Amino acid sequence: MNRPDAENRDLFAIADLAREFGISTRAIRFYESKGLLSPERVGATRVFRRRDRARLILILRGKRLGFSLRDISDYLSLYDADRTQQVHLLVEKVDERIALLERQRKDLETTISELREIRALAGEGLSKKAG
Repeated sequence: MNRPDAENRDLFAIADLAREFGISTRAIRFYESKGLLSPERVGATRVFRRRDRARLILILRGKRLGFSLRDISDYLSLYDADRTQQVHLLVEKVDERIALLERQRKDLETTISELREIRALAGEGLSKKAG
């Protein structure tokens, strides 16, 4: 995903970032509209810097891990602030996400077990009718 040449560049066009990360320019503009990215403008053209690229990496990672845009925004708002506060927020949000996923896994296991029971009962019913 990350290209070595991109790591060394200072400026990026929106199309460059979209291509590099496999997302649409519309998605990048959406993140900008939510205040998650702040590109500079040269006329009507958006110019993204390394900082914007780094923030986009964090946004996409957060989305992939299931965090809400609000959670991502809260984390990014501390990006240039106190590192300790940023780490505390990250740990808190990660713990919440793990707890949610564990509850979902338990619910899925229960549902799968119930469906297997239903399937077994249905299979027994079919066997009795055939016999």
